[in-house]
Amino acid sequence: MRRYLMWSVGLLAYIVAVFHRSSLGVAGVEAADRLGVGTALLSMLSVAQLAVYAGMQIPVGVLLDRFGSRRLLVAGGTLMLAGQLVFAFAGDVGTAIAARVLIGIGDAMTFISVLRIVALWFPPRKNPLMVQLTGMVGQLGALSSAVPLVLLLRHTGWTATFLAAAGLGAVSVLLVVLTLRDRPDPDEEPAPAAKRELGLRHSWSHPGTRLGLWTHFVTGFPGGVFALLWGYPFLTQGEGLAPDTAALLLSLLTVGGIVLGPLVGHFCGRLPYHRSTLVLAIVGASAAAWTVVLLWPGRAPLWVLTALIVVLTTSGPGSMIGFDYARSFNPATRIGGATGIVNVGSFVASIVLIVAIGVLLDVQTPPGAEHPSLGAFRWAFAVQYLLWALGAVQVYRYRRNTRRHLVAEDLALTAA
Repeated sequence: MRRYLMWSVGLLAYIVAVFHRSSLGVAGVEAADRLGVGTALLSMLSVAQLAVYAGMQIPVGVLLDRFGSRRLLVAGGTLMLAGQLVFAFAGDVGTAIAARVLIGIGDAMTFISVLRIVALWFPPRKNPLMVQLTGMVGQLGALSSAVPLVLLLRHTGWTATFLAAAGLGAVSVLLVVLTLRDRPDPDEEPAPAAKRELGLRHSWSHPGTRLGLWTHFVTGFPGGVFALLWGYPFLTQGEGLAPDTAALLLSLLTVGGIVLGPLVGHFCGRLPYHRSTLVLAIVGASAAAWTVVLLWPGRAPLWVLTALIVVLTTSGPGSMIGFDYARSFNPATRIGGATGIVNVGSFVASIVLIVAIGVLLDVQTPPGAEHPSLGAFRWAFAVQYLLWALGAVQVYRYRRNTRRHLVAEDLALTAA
């Protein structure tokens, strides 16, 4: 039972981190009004946050293998609550970007720290399921930043809403300080620095780690970008849905992921050699669902948009498969660095897509227009097809390389 307590404390820290990360998603329209910026500059808030998150993953992975999950969760939680405090009083875009950078740095320290808890506290056979549960239950943070945050913004205003977010972060940090332990055996020493550095190089050189990276890249960005920033404006300004309906659909994106996560984890545990097939199926389904919405004559009916959201719920569980590859091909002593490499994937893709959508919307929106047209949103979201094509090719490539590598390892063992 103690392992589940440790996991629960780390999971709560991750839920709060996802809340901080996603809080801009439903506040995008209010942020544009408060800061006096257009869509391109608004996208820079999310880009700054995600760029820092992605850039910090490998350094944080190395720090994680050295200092452990507890210290990094405390440091990350403190940075995120500081970022929300700054964001609460931000009146210009520079201050707002600085706040989101703080949140991005803290967020970068959180998820992989929780995955390390799973790797060290749970037996290998339970790891795929626990990783999926971590990723999906953690998305409750996105759920709490949807409808509840919309209501808070409406009734209490900007500053009070983000002060409350900072208070939630303080509670999470305190709980980690009082409760969490890094490993079952407190006397176990971290790996020496030289071995950590060598482990990072070994992790990167293994095609299985790169397969995990591209899996995370190609599956995570469709749902991530939709939830983080552009889904809410697309649904309200482009498709003409009421704000409450749009917030409810974003909540469905999270709930669906929570339901699918354990199923994907069970699949990966039972059929590990077919994980990449599932990844490619998720990519195909996402592209097909967006094709229907983008080609629909006029505004899509609610049932079509709901179907799109249901398909996008596979993004989160699909991206978690990348971390299962990191675990499969790396020992626990270098799991932090390997997980950091994988976790760069969808965030790089998300940064590219967020910037591209913001620029394309600005280019297509006439001066003086209240908001972008549905046609502008459609052309902007079509950029996803380029990322899907690149990611799918790389997944197929590294799947073949990984299988050849496994055959070579078996032959080497036989020769020995």
